[in-house]
Amino acid sequence: MLQGNLRFSRLAALLAASIAMVVFPALAAPADDLKEAQKLYAAGRLQPSLDKIDGYLKAQPRDPQGRFLKGLILTEQKRTNDAIAVFTGLTEDYPELPEPYNNLAVLYASQGNYDKAKSALELAIHTHPSYATAHENLGDIYAQLASRAYDRALSLDKSNTSAQLKLSMVKDLFSSQKLAPPPGTTPAKSEPTKVAKAEPKAEPKAEPSPPVTPAKAGAEPAKVAKAEPKSEPAKSEPAKATKSDPVTPAKAGAAASGEEAQVTEAVQAWATAWGSKDVKGYLAAYAPDFETPAGESRDAWAKGRTQRIEAPKQIEVSVQMKSVKVSGNEATATFRQNYRSDALKSSNTKTLKLVKVGDKWLIKQERVGG
Repeated sequence: MLQGNLRFSRLAALLAASIAMVVFPALAAPADDLKEAQKLYAAGRLQPSLDKIDGYLKAQPRDPQGRFLKGLILTEQKRTNDAIAVFTGLTEDYPELPEPYNNLAVLYASQGNYDKAKSALELAIHTHPSYATAHENLGDIYAQLASRAYDRALSLDKSNTSAQLKLSMVKDLFSSQKLAPPPGTTPAKSEPTKVAKAEPKAEPKAEPSPPVTPAKAGAEPAKVAKAEPKSEPAKSEPAKATKSDPVTPAKAGAAASGEEAQVTEAVQAWATAWGSKDVKGYLAAYAPDFETPAGESRDAWAKGRTQRIEAPKQIEVSVQMKSVKVSGNEATATFRQNYRSDALKSSNTKTLKLVKVGDKWLIKQERVGG
């Protein structure tokens, strides 16, 4: 579960080399070497980037930018222990910076060491209480620890229906993630690799040391908006082009806006059916070729979902739309999902891929995350 859902702080190394990293201040050093290493990293040339950053760090061994970039490179090279050593060193030399703690947590979670991951995230939050990425990651860690506890409870008492329900619902939070699982995990755990690929917000920190200039503190990588899109105001549905009229660019835009509104309505109707325990309406929101999370048959998936909806006495589901994108007969909707029942409470970002079947938008794929 966790390696796929925890968000990894990457900083601005993914941007053009002309843009400085936003978390750490630039130091007097061979800046050209650092910029070149950033370029190579952004281009996916990991080993040349590592060679360049090693040369840079010989001249500036304590430079946080260079060390952080080295940790990112080692992570993508699957050299987890070496990356842990780099980020641990950063937490020791710059304990006021939350990003190294967050990345340590992701690496620990990828090894199944959730207690260490939890401690690292708590330190990240302690240094920067408004660091949303660390808070969300900590929630995922708690969910994994809860899953293990429910597993243990069931091993001691297989008739414990309450533990069975809670375990299935915790797993369901993450089972819809569709990316490939990391080496050594099984599909049942649903732990897709998103450690080095995630795109979290590189949050500015209060009173960091070394000091951050106001311009750098306000900058954010271009990909941050994709990971944490802002909620958009509800859109009214403009008039659509009629068949007899040629579709001008303005009318095409209006039609697209109307489709976005229809997609939003479809998502809201899906959540309403779920919250009202309307199993028939809930299942009807899915396309005939819906891609089931674990690759099980449609009937098996529907049976499992029916049990999870009917088992709680009460369910509350609300969604806060973040973005809707329509392309022809396909659409992608990303939103914040808040779920509450007598057995479980959760809040996470979810993305639905929908297809238009007739005049209805139906869910073809769902996954946790943006």
